[in-house]
Amino acid sequence: MKIGIIQQHNTADREDNKTRLAEKIRKLAQQSAELIVLQELHNGLYFCQTEDVSVFDQAETIPGPSTEFFGQMAKETGAVIVTSLFERRATGLYHNTAVVLEKDGTIAGKYRKMHIPDDPGYYEKFYFTPGDLGFQPIDTSLGRLGVLVCWDQWYPEAARLMALAGAELLVYPTAIGYDPNDTKDEQERQRMAWQTVQRGHAVANGLPVVTVNRVGNEDGVPFWGTSFVAGPQGELLYEAPTDKEVEAVVEVDMQRSEQVRRWWPFLRDRRIENYEGLTKRFIDER
Repeated sequence: MKIGIIQQHNTADREDNKTRLAEKIRKLAQQSAELIVLQELHNGLYFCQTEDVSVFDQAETIPGPSTEFFGQMAKETGAVIVTSLFERRATGLYHNTAVVLEKDGTIAGKYRKMHIPDDPGYYEKFYFTPGDLGFQPIDTSLGRLGVLVCWDQWYPEAARLMALAGAELLVYPTAIGYDPNDTKDEQERQRMAWQTVQRGHAVANGLPVVTVNRVGNEDGVPFWGTSFVAGPQGELLYEAPTDKEVEAVVEVDMQRSEQVRRWWPFLRDRRIENYEGLTKRFIDER
């Protein structure tokens, strides 16, 4: 599969952001990209750095204007597109939602972000209700996509459940960056931990992983880019720079997972009868 990724620096001009994304989608399609993945909340700035009720005006329904816009791009280019939107489900009820658009422009499926952070500069609990659609892969003409969103990427349970449900590829639209007050060493530890844990999901599940992050400084937060594609043994197939916009096509051998899972039959050897503790918040010592 030829996978296109778009690592973009966004501005407050939402229409310009979308126009630039459309141009890049066309460029990647001309390079034979079959699947194109966009970063988290790609239409505008990452607005969760503050708590501001007026920001809810940016939310939209699904289907809505953005699914129409990117659906037209999918139909025009013949590519499957993974988008990331601020969903208005009802009055006072909002989600951080990834929507997959089939190459004919229709909605193949959606995933509502399950794990919602609440850290300095990432006040997402103010804006987003945790997802309620579970960890279900989305069926497309290219295969079953295990789409997750940003903070989900730290949780091996999410990746595992997608794999157990038949996902053939794990996809993470992302918006993550440095705390400018941290030391350079601490910033680098965090960036590498972020990549390492996701490469671990690839290894543990025998699946390729595609992660697309934003880049550039937004209101003092430098997003660290580093969008990457890893194979089913965690091998890096592509890594974007930390400080530049990028659109790239990466070829992934989708048959390789079959062989890797034969060599490393982790799913076979799971001791599921002994994992009941995973459904508990914490296991107190007796």
